[in-house]
Amino acid sequence: MTTPPETPETALEDVLPLGELHAPLMAAFDWFERTVLNLDNAVQLALIAAALAPALILGPRLRGFVAQALSGFLKTGLPRRLINAATLLITPLALLLVLTAIQLLLAALARPFAIVDAATSLMTAWIVIRAVSLIIQSKFWSNVAFYLAWPIAVLDVFGLLTPMIQQMQGLAIPLGVAGDGSPVQLSLFDILRTLIYFAVLFWLASLAGRTINAQLEKTEELSPAFKALISKVLGVVLPVTALLIALQLTGFNLATLAIFSGAVGIGVGLGLQKTVANFAAGFTLLADKSIKPGDAIEVGGTFGWVTAMQSRYVSVRTRDGTEMLLPNEHFIANGVINWSHSDRVVRLHAPFGVSYATRDLRAVQALAQAAAASVDRVVADREPVCNVMEFGDSAVNFDLRFWIADPEAGLSNVRSDVYLALWDALKEAGIEIPFPQMDLHVKALPETQAPAAGS
Repeated sequence: MTTPPETPETALEDVLPLGELHAPLMAAFDWFERTVLNLDNAVQLALIAAALAPALILGPRLRGFVAQALSGFLKTGLPRRLINAATLLITPLALLLVLTAIQLLLAALARPFAIVDAATSLMTAWIVIRAVSLIIQSKFWSNVAFYLAWPIAVLDVFGLLTPMIQQMQGLAIPLGVAGDGSPVQLSLFDILRTLIYFAVLFWLASLAGRTINAQLEKTEELSPAFKALISKVLGVVLPVTALLIALQLTGFNLATLAIFSGAVGIGVGLGLQKTVANFAAGFTLLADKSIKPGDAIEVGGTFGWVTAMQSRYVSVRTRDGTEMLLPNEHFIANGVINWSHSDRVVRLHAPFGVSYATRDLRAVQALAQAAAASVDRVVADREPVCNVMEFGDSAVNFDLRFWIADPEAGLSNVRSDVYLALWDALKEAGIEIPFPQMDLHVKALPETQAPAAGS
C-alpha cells in the first residue's frame, strides 16, 4: 500500500502544534486589539507625538535666551554647573511640562492617561540621569544614577515597583530583639535604600569638604599644620556623619550596631593594625606639630620637603623631584631630622685641610670666614666660625661653620658655593690644599749574598 505524500500543512503540524498555539495567539491578539488598538490609546499616542512640536520649537529659543541672560553670572563652581545643566535640559524640560499638562487635561476630562503617565515617568528619569551627569561631571556617579533611576522608572511605569519593594522587604536578616520586645530585622530594601542615601550624602559631604578646604587655603592667618589637621578631621567626620544620617533616614536602630562591635574589633586587630596605627600617628604628628607641610626634613639620609600630610602617609618631595610616601608611623617610631621645626636658621659644616707648610693658621681662619660670608645665602647676623680640629696625617684640618635661613632651598648647593669661595680665597693667598700622602723611610736594606763558586 502506497503512503500518500505529506502536504505542507501536515509537515508544519508535525513541527509546530498549531492547534495548541491557536488559543494563546488569539488571546494575545484580542489583548492587543483591546489594549493598543483603541481610541483612547490612539489619542494618547497622538498627543505625545504632538507634544514634541512645541518642545522642539520653544526649547532652543528658551535655551538661547537663558544662556544670554545668565552669561555674566556665576562663571565657576557648582552654581554655574547647575545653570549649564538647566540650560542644556530646557528642551527636555519643555517636553516634560507639555506632557504633564496633557496628563492633567486628560485627568480633568476623566479620560485614560496611562500611556502619557508612562512617557512622563520615563522622561523624568532621563532628565534626572542627564542632570546628574552634567552637574557632577563624574562617569562613576553618572553610571550610578543610570542604573538606579532608570530601572526604578521602568518598574514604576509597569506597576511593578510596589511588588518589588514588598519582595525586597520580605528578604530580611534577623538582628535580635529591641528593648520593647519587637524583632529587629535588616531587609534587602533597607540595605539598598541606605546605600542610595549614603551615596547622595557622601557626595554632598565630599563637596562640602572640598569647599571648606578651598576656603582654608585662602586663609593666611591659619598655620599649615592647623589647616592639615582640620582637613584630616573633616575627612573622617563628614563621611561618618553621612553614614549615620543615612541610617537614621532608613529608620535603622543604631543600637544594633553593637552586635557587630566584636567582629569589627577582630578585623581591626588582625588586618587593620598598620592602617589604624598610621591613622592615629597622622593625628599625633599634626597635633604636636613635629612636622608640618612646608618643612624641610631629612629621612634616612634623604633631604626633602613635606608637601602633603594624608591620613595614612606623609608626602616628601626630594631634590630629585621624586615623591616619597612615608607612613605616618615611620616618623613616630624612627624619628626625623626637621631642619625647620622651631627655627629656620640652621648651621652647616664645611670641613677642609691645608698643608703643614702653611705658616699662619690664623690667617687661614680669617680667609675661610670671609669666604663663607661672601656667599649670598649665608646669613649676615651670625658670623661664620672656623676652628682648627686636628693635626691630621696629611693636613691641618679645619671645620668652617656658617648659618643659613632657608634650608628648604637646599643644603648641598649652598655648601658647594662656600667651598668654591674658599677654594678661590686659598689659591689667591698661595695656601696649598694637600692630597693624602705617605712618607716611607727605609732604615736598612738586606745584604746581598755572593754567588756560590762554580755556579
